[in-house]
Amino acid sequence: MEIKRYKHNAGYSYTLGMALTIELIKYKRESVRTIYVHPDYIVQDKNRTIFDICERAALPCEVNGKIFSRLSMKENTYVIGVFEKYLTDLSREEPHIVLVNPGDSGNLGTILRTGLGFGFRDYAIIRPGVDIYAPKAIRASMGAFFHVRFSYFDSFDEYRTQFSGHEIYSFMLDGEMELREIGEKPIQPYSLIFGNEGTGLPCCFHNYGKSVCIAHNHEIDSLNLAIAFGIAARAFAELKN
Repeated sequence: MEIKRYKHNAGYSYTLGMALTIELIKYKRESVRTIYVHPDYIVQDKNRTIFDICERAALPCEVNGKIFSRLSMKENTYVIGVFEKYLTDLSREEPHIVLVNPGDSGNLGTILRTGLGFGFRDYAIIRPGVDIYAPKAIRASMGAFFHVRFSYFDSFDEYRTQFSGHEIYSFMLDGEMELREIGEKPIQPYSLIFGNEGTGLPCCFHNYGKSVCIAHNHEIDSLNLAIAFGIAARAFAELKN
């Protein structure tokens, strides 16, 4: 089947670049369809070429320059890994990151990367929301995409029904408590809730669990979503048991 530039309804996605493709092969080998190599690919490490990696993993590897002109918008991309989309289930014992209507692929990828760095592996995305399989999101995650679990939900209530045992912390500009006031790690699994980049969470989220604000001076209206998430993720990762 001909591989075309990514669309949401496609049954596949792809990695752009050597490092991301290696992460794909290492952690989701069973989902790999084909690895494509640009004719201008230069061997940087004779002991670790993409051809050797594919041979050891028993994966098809094809030199094909035309596919790069279709899929890659950057001239320095020499390896592409095409893989089948796959399903994952969120853990019921681990904390969750819940993103309500996220709209930016780059932010989503950065959140996955940052969250993984602080030990968060479970992500719920409330529709409508950006496509986590978009190559831009995968690239922004720097490979973290292949280390995490994620699921989509049609509404926050649907998510809440399935994971009613998680304690809720909604991050809002007018949150009832400041992040620094949370002194101990929740006894039960918890969910950190973040809203859309432009609109944040609607006021109804004051009715779910605890609403939290990240204090900053009045010279800015708000923090970038990925930055706010990073601050919150680190704070919760460092809470005392």
